[in-house]
Amino acid sequence: MAKKSVGAVEVAGKRVLVRVDFNVPIDGGVIGDDRRIREALPTIKSIIDRGGRAVLISHLGRPEGKGYEEAFSLRPVAARLGEMLGRPVAFPSKDCTDEDSLNAVNSMKDGEVVLLENLRFHKGEKDGDAAFAGRLALLGDVYVNDAFGTCHRADASMVAVPRAMQGKPRVVGFLVEKEIRFLREALRAPAKPFVVVLGGAKVSDKIGAVGHLLPKCDALLIGGAMAYTFLRALGRQVGESRVEEKLVAEAKRMIEEAARLKCDLHLPEDHICSTQFAETSGQVEVQREHIKPGFMGLDIGPSTQATFARVLRGSKTIVWNGPMGVFEWMPFRVGTQQVARAIADATTAGATSIVGGGDTAAAVERFKLADKMSHVSTGGGASLEMLEGKRFESVDLLDEA
Repeated sequence: MAKKSVGAVEVAGKRVLVRVDFNVPIDGGVIGDDRRIREALPTIKSIIDRGGRAVLISHLGRPEGKGYEEAFSLRPVAARLGEMLGRPVAFPSKDCTDEDSLNAVNSMKDGEVVLLENLRFHKGEKDGDAAFAGRLALLGDVYVNDAFGTCHRADASMVAVPRAMQGKPRVVGFLVEKEIRFLREALRAPAKPFVVVLGGAKVSDKIGAVGHLLPKCDALLIGGAMAYTFLRALGRQVGESRVEEKLVAEAKRMIEEAARLKCDLHLPEDHICSTQFAETSGQVEVQREHIKPGFMGLDIGPSTQATFARVLRGSKTIVWNGPMGVFEWMPFRVGTQQVARAIADATTAGATSIVGGGDTAAAVERFKLADKMSHVSTGGGASLEMLEGKRFESVDLLDEA
């Protein structure tokens, strides 16, 4: 069943404890990419516009859980969020559960917003500690999970807090609702042809998704460094390209399974290679089929780009997780860019396109194509685990619609 949404809960006069994902890149107090803050705005605005009191909790980075660390403070996020909302966002303390934070929450007026300090300054957050969760649970009359990027984790704020708030409304925010709708429900009966594009560095990261999606999809396009483990399984020479030797046999089994299921499996037929893993040094060449000794594949080649684009433009449902090469570097970005453009074209023509988080989301943002996709996920690991068909306890705990 679908989960109950924040929009279906009466929030006027209530303290609404919202687990958001404000884990944004910050360097020297400057936010590099505020997309995760922007994605939380619909939920926050819905609460405050209806007279609720939004109490926001989040983690940032990976502090050691030994108390306040200025480099991981959420204070710059509070300032940016205030600019976006056009109203002040209170940021009361260096500790999310101390007396100052409790007093700030309890003295809130309707329509106000408080952001508490980094949850991971407490060891209890990562440990899923019930006592820490109990202190957080005292701050809310309603619990909202709008932190999709952390939904696959058993952190205290994701699992132990909603457990501690049993008997009170526990619902999804609009972002998590949207992520589930695309990543889980849209793939139950995808419009055909259904094409899956997988890339990135490791086969081990994607093997679960391959196994889950193979029986559903009409075509599977594999690029990125993970392709070289599959090519090795076919007996191709891959030079110095990255190969996960322990997974070559599993890759061969997947190739055979794709054939049995009549799923068109496309692997790179040519490669943009270099003698060095670097942007500006090394000898760069396009090589077909086999890669020469001393060279490594760092992007899919022109012929592969054209094949992938043709398949994608003829599709009706697309899932993409993982870049085709080292897209951050100019010589090796074209493959990822061409795949992104083909998916954007298919979407314009009526296809549903779902882009996994992490590097893939960063790539479509860089190419200014994010708004051309049906859905760009905010969660890298979470989106991948949902594509593997895994269930999340953080979501299962919430109220049914």
